[in-house]
Amino acid sequence: MTIRSLRLRLAAGGTFAILVALAVAGLGMGLLFERHAARRLAEDLDVTLRQIAGGLVVAPDGTATLERPPADPRFGTPLSGLYWQIGTPAGELMRSRSLWDQQLDLPDDTPAEGSVDHHEVSGPDGARLIVAERLLRLGPEGRLRFRAAVAADKRTVQEDRDAFIADLVPGLGLLGLVLAAAGWAQIALGLKPLAWLRDAIARVRAGEARLVEGEVVEEVGPLVEELNGLIALRDREVEEAQRRAADLAHGLKTPLSALTGDAERLRGMGQTLIADQIEAVAVAMRRHVDRELARARPRPVRRGRAAGTPVAATLAPLIDTLRRTPDGERVDFAVDIPADAVAPFERDDLIEMTGNLVENAARHAAGMVRIRYAPGPGGGALTVEDDGPGIAEADRAKALERGGRLDETGPGSGLGLAIVRDVAGLYGHRLVLARSELGGLLARIEAGPAG
Repeated sequence: MTIRSLRLRLAAGGTFAILVALAVAGLGMGLLFERHAARRLAEDLDVTLRQIAGGLVVAPDGTATLERPPADPRFGTPLSGLYWQIGTPAGELMRSRSLWDQQLDLPDDTPAEGSVDHHEVSGPDGARLIVAERLLRLGPEGRLRFRAAVAADKRTVQEDRDAFIADLVPGLGLLGLVLAAAGWAQIALGLKPLAWLRDAIARVRAGEARLVEGEVVEEVGPLVEELNGLIALRDREVEEAQRRAADLAHGLKTPLSALTGDAERLRGMGQTLIADQIEAVAVAMRRHVDRELARARPRPVRRGRAAGTPVAATLAPLIDTLRRTPDGERVDFAVDIPADAVAPFERDDLIEMTGNLVENAARHAAGMVRIRYAPGPGGGALTVEDDGPGIAEADRAKALERGGRLDETGPGSGLGLAIVRDVAGLYGHRLVLARSELGGLLARIEAGPAG
């Protein structure tokens, strides 16, 4: 299974590395302690050898006795794991009680004079013994040679090592927790620039900034440069798309107007059927052009929550203009907009949305159009109502579709409400259609996802 979180990947990798490091450290310290314990045991055996050498006495007749045996009580306990043995010149053995009826199986070679040899041999019950032995010269002129050896069970070293590891494990566990916490803090600190980058991109997306700006760490700098380059490229592409859309609109406007004029002239000449066909083609072309231009409408980079436009001052000229249109001259406009109200839209978008709604309301109103703006959380609500026939609830979804015309005989392309819905959606708002108290249609732009 692939871990999709970078934080979890780093944490898992760090935890694995910590566990491996602690295991290697524990194993290494165990081996070092075992070697240290073995050296200490060898040193103790050397001390015991010196005690034996100091306590060994040779009588005039050549017999030897150990007047001061080592004081460790384990030498008197059978098979205790601690033993001493002395080989006499006569081939006899002097040994500790702990050996009982057994003897140390020493190698054939004898130690060099004045030195102590260390090696491992098999002992009682098959135990492995660490042996220290030396050659002692006693008697007249040192003619009598004694081979003294002291041995200890190697299991004591292993037991000491195991006890050390048992004491070491809790400490390593605590150290692992501390390292894991430090690693997690390091990960959080290391990923903090990514959180900053996320917030900076969110500001660009929301329109609060044009580019990703601010002080960044060296490793994130190239990414920020690439992102800013991508944003700049997108800005240029948006501007180019807007220019092409405008050029297309201007380029088709004249031919379509010419076709409409030709249809009128033909109708005046009595060619009604041909005129109607040409006019139908021109209307269909105009609707297709308007629909494609609306679809090609690019989303401006700077749109978002940061935009703020005075509503009353912006809409007053628009409403005055609409009052002078043929539809506007026959209706009364009731405007209720607080003087200090500010909408979270850019000026052109606010004009476009309101213009479409008011123009649509004036076209279908019997005599009254009411425009209201109520400030509130999320940007308030802009409402346009009329006293016309309204739209049945079953037909409201179709009215919001691109090109969705309920009256195929009337003017318009059926794109007005769809454009309002799309533009409002860019700001996190929605267009709601309902029945007005005036009897006609109520169209309200409010904060919230599109329904």
